[in-house]
Amino acid sequence: MMMATFFFALMNVCIKQVSHIPPMEVVFFRCFIALAIAGVSMRIKHIDWIGSERKLLILRGVSGTLAVYTFFITLQRMPLATAVTIQYLSPIFTTIIAGLILGEYIPKIQYLFFAVSFAGIIVLKGFDTSITMNLFLIGLTSALCSGAAYNFVRTLKGKENPLVVVFHFQLIGAITGLCFTLFNYHVPTLMDSVYLLLVGIFTYLGQLYLTKALQGEAVGVVSSINYLGVVYAFIFGILIFNEHYTVFNYLGVALMLTGVLLSIFLGKKQTIKDATA
Repeated sequence: MMMATFFFALMNVCIKQVSHIPPMEVVFFRCFIALAIAGVSMRIKHIDWIGSERKLLILRGVSGTLAVYTFFITLQRMPLATAVTIQYLSPIFTTIIAGLILGEYIPKIQYLFFAVSFAGIIVLKGFDTSITMNLFLIGLTSALCSGAAYNFVRTLKGKENPLVVVFHFQLIGAITGLCFTLFNYHVPTLMDSVYLLLVGIFTYLGQLYLTKALQGEAVGVVSSINYLGVVYAFIFGILIFNEHYTVFNYLGVALMLTGVLLSIFLGKKQTIKDATA
């Protein structure tokens, strides 16, 4: 799992290096490369790409594309660690959406954890003058769409081959990105092309190691190690982009991560306890 987190962190760095390229163009190249890899894998394994749960596949693709697009905007315009941390609120939205739409039980104590995380957001937004209200809302939209996308993936579990789900996500992302790029195309330089290629490669490697981790490790372990991404973001932000953070940045990030991690671990324990009571 540490390898997956590291590759995703490198992907974020590459995206920030092409901040002058329209976000949807970056989405296109990212999804096109991943689509090609998924397509080849399905052909080798003789898997039909069409799928049977087309409505859910489309909803997963649309929500995932919106999540990636809005996340790329924040990566390009916010301090690296701030953008990554706000995106990591997605587990909170995943739980809330599962409760509201799927009817899953949410332990009362988790609402306290939600409050802690959102308190972190208020601290981060209130004291970081580099975050405009528009960027702040775009970041929250990214986390919300990620939460929705993850619930669609959960709904598709056992109904569709994982490669089919990945393929449709990348297909919708590539088509959407292409439509926008045709009207707002920025010709990449040679170095830009290298970074865009690396975005696709690091995305693929991150997904590969993430899948292996989820199949071979406890979910709780995977979830906790995943938050090393915030540490990587701080380190890369300081060393590569010369970003500076205040005590309020660290306090806001700490509050958000505390709320999310407590929600993941103690919330699950409370769910099991309530279910067996």
